[in-house]
Amino acid sequence: MKRLFTQLAIGVAALAFATAAQAGETLNRVMGKKALVVATNSGWPPQSYLDDSNQLVGFDIDVSKEIAKRLGVEVSFETPDWATLTGGRWQGRYDLGVGSVTPTKARAQVIDFAGIYYYSPYVYVLHKDSQAKAVADLNGKIIGVETATTSEDYIRRQLEIDAPGLPPVEYKLEPGEIRTFADSMLPFDDLRLGDGVRLDAVIAPEQTALNAIKNGYPLRVLDGEYAFKEPLVVIAEKVDAEWTKKVGDIIAEMKKDGTLAALTTKWYGKDYSAD
Repeated sequence: MKRLFTQLAIGVAALAFATAAQAGETLNRVMGKKALVVATNSGWPPQSYLDDSNQLVGFDIDVSKEIAKRLGVEVSFETPDWATLTGGRWQGRYDLGVGSVTPTKARAQVIDFAGIYYYSPYVYVLHKDSQAKAVADLNGKIIGVETATTSEDYIRRQLEIDAPGLPPVEYKLEPGEIRTFADSMLPFDDLRLGDGVRLDAVIAPEQTALNAIKNGYPLRVLDGEYAFKEPLVVIAEKVDAEWTKKVGDIIAEMKKDGTLAALTTKWYGKDYSAD
């Protein structure tokens, strides 16, 4: 019996040591090095993209810099593919993901959601010559979406957003064909060729669509019809609850003091920081 109690004590001590070693792992690394490594995108304007000087700019970049500023550390960026960014198991390569990620039930299994930092309405985008006036006019048509995103989940009727207080997703469209694209701007490149030439419509974030139109794409947004509205979260590796809370507190401060309202207005022309 004594030996059993000794073994149990050793086991408990080992578990406590392992827990202590894991607690604060990312927070300690960031604050120790005074450096924050953020995973993001490099081709998703105006969220994050390379400018003419080959520098990363955009809304998500500004948000990342503000988080780093409030932590009192320097920030650098990495641009992994989307599956790596949202798949977790970063093994310390990145400290945060700031890439306009939707909190879904599947992602909640592999990454932590530090906090919602803005909301994005998804819209139906048409060529300017399209005669469509309502979602029903797009039934049976060819719809383009970026692959492995919530727009693809939506058009396939598989979208499960994991955020409290949101109404259930309502599916109104029955596509004739779904075409997927590896990059957020590629569907617009096909749509700009003409109404029905390659695509009849694209489902995409309103911000991305309006940015394409601003840059001369001959497109328009279907008036008065959102496909769905999604919250976007800053994400972290599922290893350090203390770090996730620290970043979440910073996001809450940025929302309360108007910083996120100012940044969304700067990059999108309107305030997307509130639901």
